[in-house]
Formats: sequence, C-alpha cells, structure tokens
Amino acid sequence: MAKASQNANWQRSLIVLTGTVVAVVVVLSLYWAQAVFIPLTLAVFLAFVLSPLVTMLQRHGLGRTPAVLAVVLLAGLFLGLVGWGLGHELGEVVAVLPRYKDNIQSKIESVEIMTRGALSDQLQPVFQDLQGTGVSGASGWLSRLPAFLSPVVGSVAEAGLVLVLVVFILFHREDLRDRLLWLAGHGRVTLTTRALDEAGQRLSRYLFTQFVLNAVFGLTLAIGLFCIGVDQALLWGFLGGALRYVPYIGAWIAAILIVALSLAMFPGWMPALAAFGLIVGLELVTGNFLEPWLYGKSLGVSAVAFLIAAAFWAFLWGPIGLVLSGPLMVCLVVLGEYVPQLEFLAVLLSDRPALAGDVSYYQRLSARDQDEAAQIVAAHAEESSMERVYDDLLVPALTYAKRDRQQDRIADHEEKFILQATREIAEDLVENGATSGDQNVERASPNGLETEPAQTVRVLGCPARDEADQVALEMLRKLLDPEKWTMKLAGVELLATELVGLVMELRPAVVCIGSLPPGGLAHTRYLCKRLRARFPNLKILAGRWGLRRGLEENRDQLLEAGADEVANTLLETRRHLDAWWHVLSDQSSADYPAGAARPAEQQV
Repeated sequence: MAKASQNANWQRSLIVLTGTVVAVVVVLSLYWAQAVFIPLTLAVFLAFVLSPLVTMLQRHGLGRTPAVLAVVLLAGLFLGLVGWGLGHELGEVVAVLPRYKDNIQSKIESVEIMTRGALSDQLQPVFQDLQGTGVSGASGWLSRLPAFLSPVVGSVAEAGLVLVLVVFILFHREDLRDRLLWLAGHGRVTLTTRALDEAGQRLSRYLFTQFVLNAVFGLTLAIGLFCIGVDQALLWGFLGGALRYVPYIGAWIAAILIVALSLAMFPGWMPALAAFGLIVGLELVTGNFLEPWLYGKSLGVSAVAFLIAAAFWAFLWGPIGLVLSGPLMVCLVVLGEYVPQLEFLAVLLSDRPALAGDVSYYQRLSARDQDEAAQIVAAHAEESSMERVYDDLLVPALTYAKRDRQQDRIADHEEKFILQATREIAEDLVENGATSGDQNVERASPNGLETEPAQTVRVLGCPARDEADQVALEMLRKLLDPEKWTMKLAGVELLATELVGLVMELRPAVVCIGSLPPGGLAHTRYLCKRLRARFPNLKILAGRWGLRRGLEENRDQLLEAGADEVANTLLETRRHLDAWWHVLSDQSSADYPAGAARPAEQQV
C-alpha cells in the first residue's frame, strides 16, 4: 500500500513538473517570438470580425473573391479616413499652439513662484527648455527624427503583414476550419464546432459591449469638453474613446494630452482642472463599475481574471497585448469549458461559481464557519423551496461528512460539529418561514377549497446506522404536514430486535428507514427483512438520500428485501407518503395490532 502511494505521489509530481516546463516554454515562446505571434493573432482576430460581413455579401450573390476584397477595402478605407481626419485635426491643433505661448509662459512663471527653493533649482533647467522651445527647436526634433521614424516604419510593415494575413484567412477560412476540426479528431467534430460557435458569440458580445462603452465615453467626454470651451472637443472625445481600447491606461494617456492642451489654451487653471475632473470621473465610473460588470457578463470571464490577464498580456506584448487580452481570454475560457484537459482554465478564468452550492456549504462548515454556511443556505432558500434546499445542500453535506470521516479526513469532533450545525440551520429554515411550494397545493381539493384535515397517520423514522441518518430524518419530519402526519424518531443505537419491539408498541402505519451513503445498504436491507417478516402488512419506505451512483441496483435490492418504495430524495419520500395518506388515514393504525392482517379490500 505504501509503495502504491509513493508511486502515485511520484506520478503527480512528474505531471506537475511537466506542466510547469510546458507553461514556461509557451510563455517564453510568446515573448521572444512576438514579432510572429502578434501579427498572426491580430490577423485571426480581424478575420473573425470581418468574416460575418463576407458571409453576408456572399449570401447576396457576390463571389468569394469580390466579397473578401470589398470588405477588406471598406475596412481599410474606414480606418484610413479615421486616420486622415485625426491627423488633420491634430495638424490644426499644432498650428494654433503658437497662439498659446503667452498662456504657457504665465503658467511656467506661476509654477516657478509656487516652487521657489530647492525644488525650483531642480526644475529650472526644465523651465528653460520649455521657454526656449519654439521654431528654433526644430533642428533638435529633426536630429531625433530617424529614431522616431524607425518604430513607425516597423509598425507600418507589421500592419501590412496583418492585412495580407487577413486576406488569406478570409479566402481560406473553410479550409482552415476543416483542418482544425481534423486536428481535434473526427470524434470531436461536434464538440469543436460548438466551441467555435460559442467563441464567436462571446467575441461578438464583447466587441459590441466594448464599442458601445467606448463610444459613450468618448461622446460624454466631447460634450463635457465643449461645455468647458476646449477647442476641437470632438477630436479629443474621439481620441479618448479610441484610446480606451487600450485598457486601464488609454484613458489616462488621453487625459494627459487634454489637460496639457487646456493648460496651454486658457490663461487660468480652472478649465484644466475641470477637464481633469471630467476625465477622472468618467474613468472611475466606467473602469470600476461599468467595465468589469459589462465585460464580465459579455465575456463570461471574472473581473479579477480579466485584470490579471490584461497585465499578463501587456507584459508579454506591450500595448497591443492589452487590446488583445479580452479576445484571448474568451478563447482560453472556451477551451477550458470544452477540452477536459484544460478544464482548470475555465475554473480559474470564467465567471461561473468555482464551487457548487453543496460543496461551498460543506467547505464553510469544514472551516467551522457556521455563519457563512447559514448565509449560503439562506441565499438558496430565497430562490427555492425548503425541501430543495434540504436535498440540494444539506443532505449532500451530510454525505460528504460521512465519507470524509470514514476516510479519516476529518476527526470525530469535526463531524459532530457539521451534523449539529446542519441540524441548527435546518431549524432556522423553519423558524424563518421557509416553506415548501408543494404543501399548499396538496391541501387543496379539486374545487379549489381547502380540505379539512383528517386524523393524522403515524410514521416511525428509523436511522439505518448513525447520527447523520437521524439528522436527515429530522429534516424529513420538518417537511411533513403536521395535520397529516405524526412522526416519531427511533434512536441511533437501536438494535433490530428493539426496533421490532418499538413498532409493536407504537403501531405506526409507515416505517421510514433513513440511510445516507456511503455505506448503509446492507443494514437497511437487514432492517427491511426483519420488519417485513414480522409485519407483513406494514408499509416500509426506504430512503437512500443523496445517493448518486448505483441507485437502481440499491432500489432492486431493497424492494427484494421487503421495502414498498425506495426514495432518493426527501422530496420523493414525502411524495410517496402523501400518495399513501388517503388510504392510510382510513386505516387508523391504532385500530389494528401491529402485524395483524387487515381486510384485503383495505390494503394499499
């Protein structure tokens, strides 16, 4: 056994080491080969965006080649017009800058007065450079022009490569899709198709949300700057909205430019401060409230994961990584949801809850945090009925506690805490008014009038093995209508012979044996056999609550052992009892000795 455990640990360590090495190699490749990966990623992304337009033109009778060329040319024309308009407006701004020389001079003098002293000595060279800047400084800019043009030429070449790749991807998109499906394997064609469709839908939602959000930001900024009196307000509003495609820093770049322009344009300080306050307010509202909420919903990505991914891709690829971080996150989340080996990506990045409700509830109890566990139950109770909360949260938690106790993962006192906390939380549900949605319906007659309660029917609840079974029976008792049922609970340590004596003493109409997995099947079968042999006409209901595997096999064995019905949930148990109630209420168990044969026409 020890050797097997060592082998398992060694295999897990090898898997972790292999995964770490692969991750490091992938990250280093993305960083050092970004000159290849960035244009390729941009091309795939743009092809994804433009492909619906190509398909639409083809459906209207245009051929593939004309449709692709038309879409690419229109997209290039649009971007060219935007760039030309932006350049024209910026040219006008540069042309009118000399008019603001007096304002700039007064601002510099004001700063000098406010910073006299040691700080003034440090800033003096800067002020002298600013005062000397003018037409005479053109030679200095000319000397630095080659260094400025070098990255521009590189960007133009990269844009050309992206354009060529987009054209070829649009021309051969079906062939590329089929090759991707072939790589995924013939048995995964449907799975891969669904993944591609979902990625497309999420990308479309993300792009639409991003466009609307940035457009509203830019329009609001333009209106605000116009009210302040800033020249070319529409230009700066457009620039602010466009720069927001660079997450988290784009708006602040626009803010620096706008505030600097406001300082130069106006003789006073208030317009610049008003412009700065406007941008800060818009960015705080958009970045801290609207953006995480809307992007999280449209991407299916958690806000925290989005922030971390933006920082990661910015580290790898710079500003373009920030722009592409959203679409790349979508692809990773979709891969995690459809590829079993990459499921950890969906767990880490998606906005779905990391833990199921029952697991989250049990986890808080394992941490001895009963308050938060009660909050989880209360939140589910607001959206569901009480028996659903019992079956979906509390019963599974009891099974987890039994499993972990059997495997020595928790101590005996920890299991007792979980059981007692669950008992108290179940009591709180009743006291706080959580009610079943089915009880009111069952009390009504076909004509819509409430029926008068008849004599209650006695039920004896018998835990199969331990206290967890007894807690589940207590929850069942809370679900039963007290006007129909009187339920007594047997002790946990009751022997089979003592149970037979208790049945003879109480003479119940139904014995409900509660049993939670793991284990308990053999003892439940034994109790069913003993009771059936002694009381042929007694109704026996076996509850295998929380069982998720082998339910049909359990049902067959218990029915063979003498149970009348086998239930998998507390709700199903109550439904079986309610189905028997009409006949059992007429056969008052007090009128018959335990085990006595009843007339054939009265048997259910």
